[in-house]
Amino acid sequence: MAIEQNKNDQTLSVEQRLRALYELQTILSEIDRIKTIRGELPEEVRDLEDNIEGLHTRVDKFKAEIEDLRLKSAKEKNNIEQAQAQIATYKQQLDNVRNNREFDLLSKEIEYQTLEIQLSEKRINQYAREIDNKNADIAAAEETLTDRNHILADKRRQLEEIVSETKKDEERLRLQAKELEPQIDARTLTAFKRIRKNARNGLGVVYIQRNACGGCFNRIPPQKQMEIKMHKKIIVCEYCGRIMIDPDLAGVTEGEA
Repeated sequence: MAIEQNKNDQTLSVEQRLRALYELQTILSEIDRIKTIRGELPEEVRDLEDNIEGLHTRVDKFKAEIEDLRLKSAKEKNNIEQAQAQIATYKQQLDNVRNNREFDLLSKEIEYQTLEIQLSEKRINQYAREIDNKNADIAAAEETLTDRNHILADKRRQLEEIVSETKKDEERLRLQAKELEPQIDARTLTAFKRIRKNARNGLGVVYIQRNACGGCFNRIPPQKQMEIKMHKKIIVCEYCGRIMIDPDLAGVTEGEA
């Protein structure tokens, strides 16, 4: 495959490569135009999908925390029942005490268990407040989810309409671009893609306009313009790095340029 590519590079003249490169640039610019028509909708759809997924995760987290609080509350209720049973036992034992020491010990145990009940009740009330707060958070998140889902459905509908209108054109253009690439040597094609990626307007190839670079509009010396018109080698702008061609090669008359 590499040998075939090298043979193609040798058989194609610089002018042929430049012509193919400019045609490729024209096709890719049209694809860019289609993407511009879509605007920021694809990004907005992705952002909404991420936002909705995050809200679902938040709701699930709240629900798990509520379940944990309910388990803790149930444990405290069980502690209260056990403490009440202990108090009942100690009160029965008070009827059979033989001395003040036993009475004092049982009284302290009853007091301790009473305090444990109060602490458990305090925790239960705290858990109940936390559950109420988390239920409120869930309600707010679900309300936001409803709004986001409505917006997402609308954005998806808009995007589907635009994509359906432009999909065939984009597929045709991408096929044309793919068919053109073998007419350009690998090194130049790689450089072109890199330049195009870094260029604000996506232009990797520009033609001379009013004696200046069609990309950055810096003036090009007459000698350099002559070299560009000769099509002997690929020349880039020393200011912006874009590949430069003459207007004739781009199919533009001097007056239009």
